[in-house]
Amino acid sequence: MGERIGSAPVAGLASKDRITAEDVVMLRREVFADGVVTRGEAEALFALDATATDRCQEWPEFFVEAVADYIVHQEKPAGYISEDNADWLIRTISRDGMVDSLTELELLVHVLERAKSSPGRLSAYALEQVANAVVDGKGPLMLGGALVPGLVAKAEVDLLRRILHAYGGDGNIAITRVEAEVLFQINEQTAAAHNDPSWNDLFVKALANFVMCSAGYEAPTRDVALRRDSFLDQAEPEIGGFFSRMVSGAGIMEAYRSPGDIEAEWESKNRAAEALARRAETIDASEAKWLADRIGTDRPLRDNERALLTLIKLASPEIHPALKPLLDKVA
Repeated sequence: MGERIGSAPVAGLASKDRITAEDVVMLRREVFADGVVTRGEAEALFALDATATDRCQEWPEFFVEAVADYIVHQEKPAGYISEDNADWLIRTISRDGMVDSLTELELLVHVLERAKSSPGRLSAYALEQVANAVVDGKGPLMLGGALVPGLVAKAEVDLLRRILHAYGGDGNIAITRVEAEVLFQINEQTAAAHNDPSWNDLFVKALANFVMCSAGYEAPTRDVALRRDSFLDQAEPEIGGFFSRMVSGAGIMEAYRSPGDIEAEWESKNRAAEALARRAETIDASEAKWLADRIGTDRPLRDNERALLTLIKLASPEIHPALKPLLDKVA
């Protein structure tokens, strides 16, 4: 490890199992004044976080800030998460494939937010941590008993949205296949629960972005596609009211045609290049099969699946035959 790690102040913290506000001030000013600059120093901070049983409220912010700055800016290339650094971070914060502390989960998300670019599996790993907590009640989100296993609460939706936004930097316009898989897993496992209405909003917008972009569609960025003030929020004062009306077939066109909706944004983007847009809008066999396999035709459509199909039907003039049985359900 670096010379600073062998210093008496850090060794003293490791031996007393308690980190105070004064300790954090000392670490900021004396030990890491110029930042965490070696992997050994970062690993020493992980060791302190793991062994200290009594941490002051200032510790998590310092820990996340210091380690994230090291991974994103001190390691080369600066601003980008390499495959090696992603592997190291996942390996360091994982216990049996899961993050086991809220501080380390926040570190993971913070790294994604600060990096200009990162490997796709880092975003997928972060999403999987939320899925573990939502579906099985496992992981750091369960600490304090705030979660109900099998139900998506608003806090989890906000965290999922934060992760998806974070990975949208440096040209990652579209939701990826791996990200979409995790979202479908959550939707499938919580279908019978009274999820927070914001989950439907996120699910529809994220999956529409994935399906249309994967077909070459000139869709808006994921930042636009996932924002809170888009079409589902404008459809009704309460998003739950929108979905209940949608099931009965009332007000669907009015809801999706509201000012600022995603469908309108896609239409506006493509109007200037109609010929190219029509080719790009086509949902091809790969995306059609992927979606059909996950929604299927042997059960009633779920509300948010109906909304997703309706949006695709409105936005794409050419639909692959594999989707026709599903789209017939929303006719």
